[in-house]
Amino acid sequence: MSEQELTIPRVLARAADADPGAEAVVDGAVRVTYAELRERVREVVAAFTAAGVRPGDRIAIWAPNGLRWIVTAIGAASAGVAMVPLNTRYKGEEARRPLAKSGARMLFVVDGFLGIDYPALLGLDPATGTVPELPDLEAVVTFNGGERPGVTSWEAFTGRGAEVPVEDVAARMAAVRPDDIADILFTSGSTGVPKGVLSTHEQNLRTFEAWAGRTGLRRGDRYLIVNPMFHTFGYKAGVLACLLRGATMVLQDVFQPEETLRLIEAERINVLPGPPTIYTSLLESPDRAERDLSSLRLAVTGAADVPIALVRRMRAELFPQVVTAYGLTESTGTVTVCSVDDDDEIIANTSGHAIENVEVVVVDGKGEPVPAGTDGEIHVRGYNVMRGYLDDPDATAEAIRDGWLVTGDRGRLDEHGNLTITGRSKEMFTVGGFNVYPAEIENVLLRHDAVVESGVTGIPDERLGEVARAYVRVRAGRSVTADELIAHCRERLANFKVPREVVFVEDLPKSAAGKVQRAALKDL
Repeated sequence: MSEQELTIPRVLARAADADPGAEAVVDGAVRVTYAELRERVREVVAAFTAAGVRPGDRIAIWAPNGLRWIVTAIGAASAGVAMVPLNTRYKGEEARRPLAKSGARMLFVVDGFLGIDYPALLGLDPATGTVPELPDLEAVVTFNGGERPGVTSWEAFTGRGAEVPVEDVAARMAAVRPDDIADILFTSGSTGVPKGVLSTHEQNLRTFEAWAGRTGLRRGDRYLIVNPMFHTFGYKAGVLACLLRGATMVLQDVFQPEETLRLIEAERINVLPGPPTIYTSLLESPDRAERDLSSLRLAVTGAADVPIALVRRMRAELFPQVVTAYGLTESTGTVTVCSVDDDDEIIANTSGHAIENVEVVVVDGKGEPVPAGTDGEIHVRGYNVMRGYLDDPDATAEAIRDGWLVTGDRGRLDEHGNLTITGRSKEMFTVGGFNVYPAEIENVLLRHDAVVESGVTGIPDERLGEVARAYVRVRAGRSVTADELIAHCRERLANFKVPREVVFVEDLPKSAAGKVQRAALKDL
């Protein structure tokens, strides 16, 4: 792609011009071609214009995978507006933090997903139609519901755009530049305090053009997007990669093995990326033998250690091609990717080599590169390194040093440049493909009046890869049960963050400075 093409509206236009009648999105009974997708995106650009949302503003999406999620995200990018996706499992407090930090002017939700009233969970005051803690938030738009105080329907939102001249919409889309911020994905990091990662159009498109080339995604593929689109894996390696290749996006809002198997057969799915837990569930499903899965060609996985036995079984029973990769939000989602031609051992034991025009080094404690096969800290340099953290120059300077992204992950390179991950980023662990940060859970535990201090770590789980275990020291003279603490966390945290186990201890391992040493918790 030329530099002028490195914007999301231009990539959409290219896909629509190349094959306007090709299916772009399948969302349940709704089927949309690339030509129709472009028209729907233009309607959203017009609606943002009518609503007074200007280039450089931010909007947020707090909803499951769906056609309107895609149209809103691409519409925002095509209007020069940065999109902030929110995890659908967030509770109100968790969602308010990135909304406040980003200053999002509009929020898009689905009413009743998983039985949740998202505006009410956010703290919307029905009397005033506002969220007192979010003064920048001017409107909440529901993808699927009707009008009520403080909530606008999708039809009313898009209807306002009918008054905007077509020429103005086209001019606005043409004005988007490759170095404009396209999205802000929030990651808590080791502190549990949300930090917004700034990524541009050019970074997203160059990174996932490289990803698509390495994995072998191609025009005409039918890609099942079951990874949530609020995550890099679902949005960037899903929606944007499909736009770049002109592939069909088949959507599933919540992973359920039986429904996934049905969709694979009914929609003749070729490509199904996801964390290892998805493939384990599909392989073990009693419904698998009843479905025709012969269309499957490609799996792309990562986000957890991938057992070589699983890779071999996936290749033998589901996919001719299996690929593994490594990345983080601060690297626009991708650093290294295996090739579809690599053997089982390389795919299962490494995360492949760096994508084109990106450098990876492994360094010692002094920042000096170490020999092949030696463990150290992973540093990354290239076009995929984030522009920085939103309004946080200190955190940005800590993360990016002399142009190198300090990942906090540990690993080693082999003589061919393939990277093996040996440690988690800043004590993070992964639950079913979702990143979990101990500090955030510990902060919630400390809000219980019986807890004096706690430490959290990940422990192996057959289904999810890892789950949280909390080690808790109880305040003198107080008593509390494990079930009570788990319930306390469940009220305040997304399900995947809630500890599955609580271990009561008399003391926690600490450094000389008095900091809890999470790495030593498992030895208790």
